[in-house]
Amino acid sequence: MSYRDAASRRQWFEQRLEPLMDRLYGTALRLTRHPDDAEDIVAEAVGKAWTRLDKLRDPERFEAWLFHILTNTFISEWRRRQSRPQAPGGNEPPSPDDLDTGDFTLFQQLHQPFLLWWGSLEEQFFNSLLQEDLQRALDALPDPFRVTIVLVEVQGYTYDEVSRLLGIPLGTVRSRLNRARARLQKTLWEQAREAGVTPHHPGQGGPRS
Repeated sequence: MSYRDAASRRQWFEQRLEPLMDRLYGTALRLTRHPDDAEDIVAEAVGKAWTRLDKLRDPERFEAWLFHILTNTFISEWRRRQSRPQAPGGNEPPSPDDLDTGDFTLFQQLHQPFLLWWGSLEEQFFNSLLQEDLQRALDALPDPFRVTIVLVEVQGYTYDEVSRLLGIPLGTVRSRLNRARARLQKTLWEQAREAGVTPHHPGQGGPRS
């Protein structure tokens, strides 16, 4: 990309950045769980994007390019933290087989895949939950599982891309996703029951509260 002058360059950047800031922060918060860390990740990603702006060949891809920088910024920091030696008695991240989900799945309850509920009983059920419930359920996941499911379900990365980003085998990506989805589904279902939302079985009408 070329610009008439430095002022034009900054104006172009700021005009395209401003409408994305809320989404950038929201994505960073899902990944980090901590507001201060999310702000740091966003600030670092924006700084990197500004210094690398000349490398953006297609201006129409600015949004995707910026979110890719955000993701890589988070992953770099996250992997550094993961590689630090654990203090004696420190908590090791659970392995996929250690994440307690039992046999629960919403497939059995609602017969639809997670996050694909549109125009159906499942959409009514999902919409009856507060957004805070979903965020709380995501935050409760151990880091390796939360990061994996956010990258795939929220940011739309493929399994292969997540495997490369996190430096883990493809099979581990799949295993973590399966366990994370099951835990998330179970948590949301329990939250719905506590809130008095008790969906009927398909064919018996919609959920009641």
